[in-house]
Amino acid sequence: MNKLVGAGLDRKSHTPLWSQLHADLLRRVGLGEFDDAFPGELALAAEYEVSRNTVREALRRLRADGVVVAGRGQQPRIGKATGIAQPLGALYSLFASVRASGMDQRSTVRILDVRADALVAVRLGLEESTPLLYLERLRLAGAEPLAVDRVWLPYSVAAALRTVDFTHTSLYHELDTRCGVRLTGGQEHIRAVVPTPAEQRLLEIPPGVAALAIDRTGTADGQPVEWRHTLVRGDRFSVVADFSARSGYQLLDVRAGKT
Repeated sequence: MNKLVGAGLDRKSHTPLWSQLHADLLRRVGLGEFDDAFPGELALAAEYEVSRNTVREALRRLRADGVVVAGRGQQPRIGKATGIAQPLGALYSLFASVRASGMDQRSTVRILDVRADALVAVRLGLEESTPLLYLERLRLAGAEPLAVDRVWLPYSVAAALRTVDFTHTSLYHELDTRCGVRLTGGQEHIRAVVPTPAEQRLLEIPPGVAALAIDRTGTADGQPVEWRHTLVRGDRFSVVADFSARSGYQLLDVRAGKT
């Protein structure tokens, strides 16, 4: 007769204990057992009579799937059924997408200065020594980090933004109202990346969770005015598009956003 571990895990099964634990926790999440609070590692290890390493591996898989959310030094909790989704095919608006999800949007400005960057200047079709306004922000959705956002703009265009407090406002809104520049299009490249240890700490990304890197060239009436690199937590953000057998992908239409 197979020997069962606490809460019904089977030590004689070919299925690893962490996988059995993962499956049972998913079952209990579906039943709503953890809606009020999710137990910590020690409590789960005691309840299931397994090692903390077994618990950690099961929790790692739950975090990777967004079922459980746990920031550094924070008690694990059940993730929301819906994350922050961004439609493809429009001026993506991290600011508006966070608001649409029902969470407060806030930014911590890490750097706001004027500098030269030859590579970015060339991407914007400028001389390599052209002064650029550089803005680096940690973007938060609710109380948790969501993205690190780095933006370069020609200083001749964006000089009026040098004194803006970006804590609760959007770059595109300020660029429009203070500089008279409204983005009308552009190109972006979205790819999955493995964040560096420093990026993991900054964004509080659990081990094993990837991030999305979004590189964007924003244009105003065909003229490049923005180069942006955004690193977004993969467990809190997704991109979506409609498709059909007849017409293929149909890029979703959203109102002009702010980001």
